[in-house]
Formats: sequence, C-alpha cells, structure tokens
Amino acid sequence: MGFIAAALGGFAIFAALQFTSLGDTNPVPHFTIQNTPINRETHGVTSYAPIIKRAAASVVNIYSTRTVHMRQYPMPFFDPFEQFFGGQGGRGNNAQPRELTRKEQSLGSGIIVAPEGYILTANHVVEGADPNGVKVALASGGKEYTAKLIGTDPGTDVAVLKIDADPKDLPALPMADSDNLEVGDVVLAIGNPFNVGQTVTMGIVSALGRNALDINSYEDFIQTDAAINPGNSGGALVDAEGRLVGINTAIYSRSGGYQGVGFAIPINLARSVMTRLIQYGKISRGYLGVMLQEEITPDLAEEFKLPDTKGAMISQVEPGTAASKAGLQVGDVIREVNGKAVADRPQLRLMISQMTPGTKVTLKILRSEPGKKPSEKTVHATLGEMPKEMTEGNGPTTQENGNSSEYDSLDGVEVSDLDSATRRQLNIPNNIHGALVTNVDPNSNSADAGLREGDVILEINRQPVRNADQAVDLSSKATGKRVLLRVWRNGGSLFITVDNTKKSDSGDR
Repeated sequence: MGFIAAALGGFAIFAALQFTSLGDTNPVPHFTIQNTPINRETHGVTSYAPIIKRAAASVVNIYSTRTVHMRQYPMPFFDPFEQFFGGQGGRGNNAQPRELTRKEQSLGSGIIVAPEGYILTANHVVEGADPNGVKVALASGGKEYTAKLIGTDPGTDVAVLKIDADPKDLPALPMADSDNLEVGDVVLAIGNPFNVGQTVTMGIVSALGRNALDINSYEDFIQTDAAINPGNSGGALVDAEGRLVGINTAIYSRSGGYQGVGFAIPINLARSVMTRLIQYGKISRGYLGVMLQEEITPDLAEEFKLPDTKGAMISQVEPGTAASKAGLQVGDVIREVNGKAVADRPQLRLMISQMTPGTKVTLKILRSEPGKKPSEKTVHATLGEMPKEMTEGNGPTTQENGNSSEYDSLDGVEVSDLDSATRRQLNIPNNIHGALVTNVDPNSNSADAGLREGDVILEINRQPVRNADQAVDLSSKATGKRVLLRVWRNGGSLFITVDNTKKSDSGDR
C-alpha cells in the first residue's frame, strides 16, 4: 500500500531544483483567471459534453526520455586447471566493468495555460529528462512539439514547459480560484491513462487540504474520487464549468491502480509556483529557521497547558536565523501568520514556503512556562532564504525504579554520557549536551512513545539534562501521568510524552 505518482515510467519525485535561467525577470503570461465560485444551485445536469469539448483541447500528452548510466560487472570465470597448477582459479576476476546506457521513457499529461505556449505539468513527469527529450502532443490534430523546460519545483511537484506554436493552436484553459472549492463539488479529470488516449473521468471533491501524506515537501492536496491512473499525472482537474482547479499528481493504492482516492495540486498553489518559475527561472523560499514538532498530541497539549492541539510547536531554533532574531523559543506554538490561523505543522511550512525571502511576517504565538498557563504574544520576523541543501565515554547507566510507587518513570531505558568517540560515530555536534539513549526495552512505555536508541535526551519535564546521571535523577523524581522529554534526533529536536504509569505484570499493552 502507498502513494503512486500517476505517470507511466515516471521518474522519482524528489530531486534538486533545476531550471533554465531566463534573466532577472520575465513578463507574466496572459493567464485567464475566473475567481467567482461555481454555481451550486444548478440541478439536473444530463451531460458534461459541452464542458469537455472546451476543456479537453487544452490537455496535452507529454512524453519524456532520460538516459540512465549503468555499470555491468562481468561474472568471474573459474578455471580448475589454473587453480591446480598454482593459479588463482578465477581468470577474469580483475576484468573492468562495462559502462552501459539505456533509455527510460515517461508518459504523462499537461495543460496549456497561456497562448504564449506555456504548459503546466507535474515535475515527476519530466524530471531528469534529456535535453530536447520532452515531447508534447496536442489533443487537436496530434501535432507534436519539442518542449523547452522552463523550470521545475520538486517541493510542490510542479513543472513548467514551453512550446513554440501558433497561438491559434493553443487554447488556454481558464483557471478558477481553488480556494472556493468545497467538499462535494463535481470535478472531472482529463488525461492520458496507460497511453490509451485522452480520457475523462468524473467524481467529486472528497476532501480538501490534505497535507500530511509525505508525497511532496509542501502539500495542500485536493482529494477526489475521479479515477486517476498512471499517465494522468500533470493532467487537468476541472470543475463543472470546465475551469482548471488542480493538477492531477498521485493516487493512494494497494495495487498500483485506481482505488478511489486520488490527489491533485490546487491551481492556486501551482499558479504561484509557475509564475515565479517563468519570471525568475527558480524558486526562492522564505525561511524562518525553526524545527517543528511533528504534531501537537493531546498529551503534549496537556503538558504545555494549551487550549487545544492547533498550531505548530517549535522544537528547535536555529541560531542566527529570522526566528532567533525575533526571539522565538523552544516550546512556542505558532497559531497565526499575518492574521491567518495555523492549523498544524504542514500548513505553517506551506505558508512560509510560499513567501519570498525578506518578507516581514507577524506571528501570534502561545508561550508557556512550567506550571503556568501559556500567554499569547505577537512576534515580528523578517524571513531569510531557505538554504539550498534544504530545497530541504562512560558505560551505559540503566534507569531502574526500585520503589513500588505507581510511577514507571523511564524504566527500560539505558543511557550513557556523550564522549568524543560517540559524537564522531553518531555525528552528534559538540553543542548538543544530554544523555545518549543506548537501549530501549521494546515492551516499555518509552518504546511505545517513540523513544529509540541513538536519541539524545536534552530535557526532562522542561529541565535541562547534561549527562546520564542527571537523566536518571530527573526521571526517578518525575511524578504525574506523563514525562515530557525533548530529544535530539537526526540533526533536530522534538518533544516526546511518555506514559509514566506502571504496566501490569501480564504485559498487557
């Protein structure tokens, strides 16, 4: 079971940003944008044929080719006579590998969005394509053109192509305001599944704002039950008036085929990315400089005395960044950005990523201190630019609770001090101080909470941990239903709440 990019032979979605430089800035094409919501009072539609006739002409087939380089190592040849007479018995063992190349093809769809020849598609349809290796076939007449790659953004899975053709042959598809979509709206998916030819399927918007699927780095998907299959990637999702509302990009499937759950990139997000790619040839994203907690769980909200689980919690502040200069702290919960509510971590990441470096933002946060209710504060920050690489001792000390109290503390967790050898082995920076987790009993509460070997415990119940002995001391004194840990893992920090009640001897979970 998993997410599948809806392209035949599609290349991997994630790759370094690539683009064709077009100078400092280029004019924005002539997009047609219709911001009025769809008329939801219309009933008794018997055919969508007139709508499809208008919209389908704007959807094209895209064929891309890339060259894959491989090495072929020859099988060693075993010679028994050579071995008998003192040889190595493996003639040919030192033979050099042969360099081989092969061609891979990817099939997808695209959408004509401007009469100047601009075509919007999914990045994974054209990713890694050879120069002059992207071909575009128009729906009307089947004319084929070699497309120029204007730019790609793997973070949102958006790519922009351009072909030189007569504007009369390039019917641009009008765009709607995807923010006006509602669950239950009828949508139509147009593309070329399995290379059988242009195909239209119908469904409804089954969900909006899907953003925790780990398909792309920045997500705000439209979910639909309109059938999307391999070859549909980059094709159009249109509303009942034939206006572009999304780019079909992936399906959720156990079998690799359509199972009723498909995803499309909202056109508002795609248009924002496309405009920057056309104007500047690349995407520069705003950067706040914080690590964020994966989610604010009910347990975490209770520990920090938060009113609910909404917002994005800061688990680490990078020094010298916009967040550091603005005074943001670990444990702060960002609830609003420029007056717009923040529901969770993915939404905050998307909001900041859509802003350009140098943008001034006003953040509303909740800040809590141990034992106190959180207070609301307003913080102002000027965004930096996201770094290129981001576009993304002592023996073990066993924590044993020898008393018979109702609290389990961190039973089953072994910790040790950090020494220079351990730091080198695990790539732990010198500025990270705490207790290294060397073993976690798989049947312990800590294992259930997600603590694992290699984590460095930085804090216990908001108290800093400097070494293993201090971790044991603080955990043995911990009372209450939960223990709040802040740990360092894979270059960042996060909060973990551990159930602090004893498990029964029967091992019931």
